Amino acid sequence: LFCFSDPRTDPWPLVHSPLPVTLLFAFYLLVVALGPFSMRQRKPLKLRGLLIAYNLAMMTLSSYMFYEFLVTSVLDNYSYLCQPVDYSRSELGMRMARVCWWFFFSKVIELLDTVFFILRKKQEQVTFLHVYHHGTMLFNWWSGVKYVPGGQAFFIGMLNSFVHIFMYGYYTLASLGPQMHRYLWWKRYLTIMQLCQFVAIAAHSSYNLFTECPFPDGFNAAVFLYILSLIALFLHFYYRTYIRGKQ
Repeated sequence: LFCFSDPRTDPWPLVHSPLPVTLLFAFYLLVVALGPFSMRQRKPLKLRGLLIAYNLAMMTLSSYMFYEFLVTSVLDNYSYLCQPVDYSRSELGMRMARVCWWFFFSKVIELLDTVFFILRKKQEQVTFLHVYHHGTMLFNWWSGVKYVPGGQAFFIGMLNSFVHIFMYGYYTLASLGPQMHRYLWWKRYLTIMQLCQFVAIAAHSSYNLFTECPFPDGFNAAVFLYILSLIALFLHFYYRTYIRGKQ
């Protein structure tokens, strides 16, 4: 079952109505569709300085969110098996709600990943997996912040923030130029880390579908099914890139 919107987060930017994120997503799809066409007669942009600054900023934001998720959950004695949402306006309840909002907003910022690929004419990077993952996370975390900012959801945000510290660290090194390529041998392990994250989230979400826990089953079921789709897509990416690609 789904619950009512959280009055604490409802007035926060982009939360009250689904219209802003829907329009943002529609504009994102428009950029994905028309961006390569508009760049066809143009030279690829370098964006080196901008990319270094952007990736470092995202790495810093991911570190901050991981810290907030971890520390708040420890201070509030969060359970990894069953954790209902603290809808109170207590200090820790509000702290968890705020970092959930920041996590949602980070998904808005991450749409720039795609824009930078298009401007640099790296169209091979704008795959179905890339667009699907960026677009769906936007809606997933909008609903998370509006209805369940905390509780079981903290685990997803905490793990994803942790993985993104390394992911944007990788992107930062890559944006420094070709001379850094010899230090990027660990890309394969980054994909393995992402897959391990998805398996952990699937196990975490599915456990509560078979136990009595005062956290909406609808959210756990939706997360579980969504994560299965990501596991399938990332496994296909792993096979295509690291196994078939090597052959």
